[in-house]
Amino acid sequence: MTERQTRQLAAASVVVAVLVLLGASGARRQPPPPGLSVTPAAAASRSPSAAPPSSPAPPPPSSPPALPLSSGGAAGKGAAGSLTLTGTAAVALTFDDGPDPINTPRILQVLREHHVKATFCMVGFRVRDHPELVRQIAADGHTLCNHSWQHLLNLAKREPGYIDWDLRHTNEMIHAAVGPDVPIRYFRAPGGNFTPDLVAKARSLGMESIYWDVDPQDWNHKPDAGSQAHIARVVHDVQRHVRPGSIVLSHDNGQPDTIVVYQRLLPWLLQRYKLEALPCTT
Repeated sequence: MTERQTRQLAAASVVVAVLVLLGASGARRQPPPPGLSVTPAAAASRSPSAAPPSSPAPPPPSSPPALPLSSGGAAGKGAAGSLTLTGTAAVALTFDDGPDPINTPRILQVLREHHVKATFCMVGFRVRDHPELVRQIAADGHTLCNHSWQHLLNLAKREPGYIDWDLRHTNEMIHAAVGPDVPIRYFRAPGGNFTPDLVAKARSLGMESIYWDVDPQDWNHKPDAGSQAHIARVVHDVQRHVRPGSIVLSHDNGQPDTIVVYQRLLPWLLQRYKLEALPCTT
């Protein structure tokens, strides 16, 4: 073979090698077939030793299920996270500031006649003075609620040691009346003046803090010309604002007109709502 032929053969070999390399590179740049992933994760999933991919998670529900009041949940929308709604379709009637030796037995009788259970938020020193009324409230199946020892509207601003004594002593008086096994599940601050620290203190004692959704101001007689006007206004305000899940604020202490209000309201409410003592059941 001549020197010229040798050089031609070497040049041809170089061209062939270049074409081979270009062909291989072009093959690697080809897109994968439709539906086939070439990512490392996908390759690993096709490995015989890899675990099969997990099933996709189900989509989240469009809305959370209703929660009972005692679990908090969406019901906690009042001051400092206190609860304004029952968390169910049931309506809860609450009576504050008693027990009252005149009016509490009367409201208990009205509730008894209509087979309605309610929640009584009681002031500690009145519990001490009228334990027999607390026993009657519990015997009738109503829920007991701590409403502080002496209804200080600035309770949340008092020193922590006093607040602790106030709530504990009120519970002690309630249990002295009805026994230690009767639960006190709820606390309502005087005037609804909750703070995060007060709510936390109540919770540390096993009590959820309850606010309200409907306040007809049955204690406020100033806008009314007389008892009948006051009664009509309170009835109207409850009928206008109550809705499924409402917590209605009322008072049995020193409010005889409230007795008449509920004599008129209960038939109307029972035609439209389920009335339950807290905690409401799902």
